[in-house]
Amino acid sequence: MSAIKAEDAANGKSTANGGGGAMYEEGGVTVLRPTDLSEMLAAGTKEVHEKAENTQFVKDFLRGRIRKELFKLGHVALYFTYAAMEEEIERNKDHPQFAPLYFPNELNRRDALARDLEYFYGEDWETQISCSPATERYVSRIHEIGREDPVLLVAHAYTRYMGDLSGGQVLRKVAQRAMKLPSTGEGLNFYQFDGIHNAKAFKQLYRSRMNELELDVTTKEKVVEEAIRAFNFNMEVFGELAEVGKTLQDDVLDSAPVHGEMQGDISQCPYYAAKAAASGGSACIFQMAVSVLKSPSGQVLLAAWIAALAGFAAWYLM
Repeated sequence: MSAIKAEDAANGKSTANGGGGAMYEEGGVTVLRPTDLSEMLAAGTKEVHEKAENTQFVKDFLRGRIRKELFKLGHVALYFTYAAMEEEIERNKDHPQFAPLYFPNELNRRDALARDLEYFYGEDWETQISCSPATERYVSRIHEIGREDPVLLVAHAYTRYMGDLSGGQVLRKVAQRAMKLPSTGEGLNFYQFDGIHNAKAFKQLYRSRMNELELDVTTKEKVVEEAIRAFNFNMEVFGELAEVGKTLQDDVLDSAPVHGEMQGDISQCPYYAAKAAASGGSACIFQMAVSVLKSPSGQVLLAAWIAALAGFAAWYLM
């Protein structure tokens, strides 16, 4: 008997399975409690995911305000994280509670990150980087569960890979424009999944594989708790980067213009269109929108808005 059934039986509730959840009567109302792992993860990490989206580092990224040095340090943190995760995944690729999620050709990011770091730091990039304290805590946890409780690798793989596939191409474009990186992709290999031709279809496949894992409800709840922990590790890294950013000179590249830097031309201000809309100037709105979108800064702002919407929506469409 599952944990949910046992609990409901003890409380005198009637239960039935169906539609990926357990249905039971409580106070005369039929309640559906989802038991598919993908649904449990989406629901269980919703709050912490929103917190992660609202960290200063992420908000600046989505707005196209990207400090190149912080972007490089972020890639360093990702490199150590993925090196650890993919080492443990490889070690546990035949484990029955993880094997169905083994997609190295489609998902592995370590080598892509290594190419990006070589672009940013040069051929001797490995001698120039080091694992930060926040990243080290993240990495240590991944190695710990890889050795002692491999099923929890599902939580870390879900948190990182599915997030990378959700809105990743848009984020790639924001970074490319804001830092004026080559359109051929140098420095942005991390966002490019050459082994996946349809991200939506692959995410559906990945979710179905997660749901087919033979895990009891208690183990699924442990996976959800570990996914929340993974989000917290990522937020610690973001916070660490934000602190480093306070010590750097302002090297924001091609970000949205500050209102006071318009040199007197109000038509360049992205907020002018909104003000015109409030006063009913529809023709002027169109002209101002065209003017804004013709400028590099306007294009970065538009891309950043799209990234923000994509990043917010994609997790709930997974």
